[in-house]
Amino acid sequence: MRFYTTENPHLQEKYYRGKHSSGLEVVIVPKAHKKAFALLGTRYGSVNRIFKTEKDADFLTVPDGIAHFLEHKLFENEDGSDTFAHFASLGASCNAFTSTEMTAYLFSATDKYYENLSVLLNFVTEPYFTPETVEKEMGIIGQEIRMCHDEPFHQLYYGLLDALFVNHNVKVDIAGTEETISHITSDILYRCYNTFYNLNNMLLVLCGPWDKTKVKKVLDEQLKKSEPCRIQTRFPSEPKRIHKKKVVKEFPVGTPLFAVGMKEDDLKKRRTSEQTLKQQAQHEILSDMLFGKSGTLYNELYDKGLIGDRFSLEYNLSESYGYLLIFGESSRPETVYKRIRETVKNAAELITPEDFERSRKAVYARAVQDWNSTTEIAENFMDFAFSGTDMLAYPDTVANVTFEDIKKRIAASYKPARLVLSVVKKTKEEK
Repeated sequence: MRFYTTENPHLQEKYYRGKHSSGLEVVIVPKAHKKAFALLGTRYGSVNRIFKTEKDADFLTVPDGIAHFLEHKLFENEDGSDTFAHFASLGASCNAFTSTEMTAYLFSATDKYYENLSVLLNFVTEPYFTPETVEKEMGIIGQEIRMCHDEPFHQLYYGLLDALFVNHNVKVDIAGTEETISHITSDILYRCYNTFYNLNNMLLVLCGPWDKTKVKKVLDEQLKKSEPCRIQTRFPSEPKRIHKKKVVKEFPVGTPLFAVGMKEDDLKKRRTSEQTLKQQAQHEILSDMLFGKSGTLYNELYDKGLIGDRFSLEYNLSESYGYLLIFGESSRPETVYKRIRETVKNAAELITPEDFERSRKAVYARAVQDWNSTTEIAENFMDFAFSGTDMLAYPDTVANVTFEDIKKRIAASYKPARLVLSVVKKTKEEK
């Protein structure tokens, strides 16, 4: 196994990347930290509901929530041992998560890095499902689903996605519903596992004081060769229009929560890595200019008592969907939404070169700061990698965005007709 070095001289950061004989791609980000972090991920999330490989005659449609269900089941071992206890005995903390497009398993440790890496690789590559254990897990995940439904932000976020998207799987709850998971069987779990947990579809990111030779030794001991597998995922046809203008849910909250979303209009099926990074950078700079805490709109709304400190921005871009999210608290969410809508409509007239330089520097600084934490490095690196881009190239991409790029981004993506409002409030709709 040979590792190739990629460096960014401006950041004075680098990583080693190689392909193990098993098919697993491995990235090591060297950091002189005491804590080591490991993240093993697969390109498999909640949106992968309809898929096939080149060996399959037809596409298979699986129940909503199965990627998340599979994540839970992998922690169960055939010998009955407790995976969490195993990590704990080696001084490590472990966890896992499922998102729309990935499932990942992780641990952090200050000692016995390679023993913990062996445990991680072992339990993720040794699935064990039976009808009895699947039935038992349904009750556990069913309770988790009910708890999420009692969480205000969960209701707010999925209300937003339902308003934005007409058909796309991204609007489906990652955990599914109690009804959908009732259709999951051990056979379907194995089918999904054997498709998406092929090592050629996975990535291991290690951050901290890892030694390449010792890492390779663990990989050689734990992994068997996987044959390359081409996976096709099919998505329902999604129109450019939004699904609903507004979603309001009543919930026992004090101050109402709001989320404003804008559906991305500029989607290309064959974006290059550079195009994806540039679009991400443009949106991050532009949203900071117009809606960030140092901008005019935020301070106007804050001074009038319309919003508080709980206010955030997020942009998500995938091959098949994209959206800008503005989240906060307000006693008058409709008024805040109206001002955001006016800002989107008049964005081209509101931006200035001075605001652009300020925001570009702020976004660049955040991109650099992301390299300070082993946890954030590993998780962000995998996010970038699974989108076909490189985290190490992102700061330079931000630095190279121009004011003209921002004006073009407004023309391509800032469409008032693509805006939606999601609100969670205790009382009736604001008048």
